[in-house]
Amino acid sequence: MDQVVAPTSYDELQSRLIERLPNLPKRLRQCAEFVAAHPDRISFATVAEVAEAAGVQPSAVVRFCQELGFSGYGPFQQLFRDRVARPLPDYATRIAELRAMGRDSPHALLVEFAEAGRLSLQQLVLQVGDDQLNAAVAVLAAARTIHVVGYRRAFPVAAYFAYVLEKLDVPVMLHAGTAGFVPATAIQPDDALLAITFAPYTQATVDLAEAALKRGAKVVGITDSLASPLHQIGALVLLASEVSVGAFRPLSAPLTLAMTLAVSLGGARAPRPDPSV
Repeated sequence: MDQVVAPTSYDELQSRLIERLPNLPKRLRQCAEFVAAHPDRISFATVAEVAEAAGVQPSAVVRFCQELGFSGYGPFQQLFRDRVARPLPDYATRIAELRAMGRDSPHALLVEFAEAGRLSLQQLVLQVGDDQLNAAVAVLAAARTIHVVGYRRAFPVAAYFAYVLEKLDVPVMLHAGTAGFVPATAIQPDDALLAITFAPYTQATVDLAEAALKRGAKVVGITDSLASPLHQIGALVLLASEVSVGAFRPLSAPLTLAMTLAVSLGGARAPRPDPSV
């Protein structure tokens, strides 16, 4: 049997997982599902911690790594550490890399982005638990006004969330940067802030979240890793990480999560009919 060559990049690892997942034994499949749902944890978790979280023995984690072509957990983990440490390439470089791999035809890109979106949504369901979602909806539903902030790649998610709340007649204020400047002093103690940011994290979003907390408001975050500064400052964080295509990251998961929050919030704030009538 030919020796399996280990992936040399995170994108290659994602492709290998997709290829092998349907045929993995139960315990190794549990490992694969945990890795897909919690990629941020692999870079700093020990093999024993991964095994406990995945509900398997440490030997199963090692066998899983070997199934993918790695000699053990160490080289497998290093791929995740390298992913966190390296800066994202600029957009011209990303397109050049796709072209070099022969993945830049419109239909090939459609297939790849559709598959990345499917995997991202599958991962989202595993990342966001019922208790977390209920807690986030409760915080936002109790707020007098909901403030929303998300810059750069996160802005479409923030704008869409604010748009849906406006249509549902929920008081909302979108912090859109210089052109649509809304000061932090607009946030009151009985308000809530939905802060959205992804790596590399936008400092202006984190600063506004910190200011909101200092003013006594509640903060819910949508982000992509437990290493996010939103988690570190004490926001109620919901994870929505994305499977990338040549370093391009779609917004399937965070947009779906934002829609879920907005519609749930609209239902939670709607007046209940008087049972005595």
